Amino acid sequence: MIDEVRLALPAQEDFRPVAHLVVGGLAARRELTYDVLEDLQVAFDALLACRDDEGEIVVSLSVDDGELRASVGPFTAHAVAQLDRGPGELPLRRVLETVCDSVTVAERDGASWVDLRKQVSG
Repeated sequence: MIDEVRLALPAQEDFRPVAHLVVGGLAARRELTYDVLEDLQVAFDALLACRDDEGEIVVSLSVDDGELRASVGPFTAHAVAQLDRGPGELPLRRVLETVCDSVTVAERDGASWVDLRKQVSG
């Protein structure tokens, strides 16, 4: 069974908790572990923090055959460049690769999207 959720919300910081609620709901529905949920929350916090503007950001999630797939965007080239830079010695890409099994950047519809994959047992 595939569960898929697509959420479009304002990119402003005030709306980030909505993404947390959706991720938590999907995790509960698929009986994902707390560790998996926590990893996902860290990944989404890091990515959503790359945008704080008047535009819209889209979060797509699906779980199928023990794999969670997520796509977040659109991001500008400048925002995607933040993947390899970060405060101090910890680039954003390293954070994402620590909590996810795969992190890729894809160009779609003239913008950049970050795609994440994580093996789950739910």
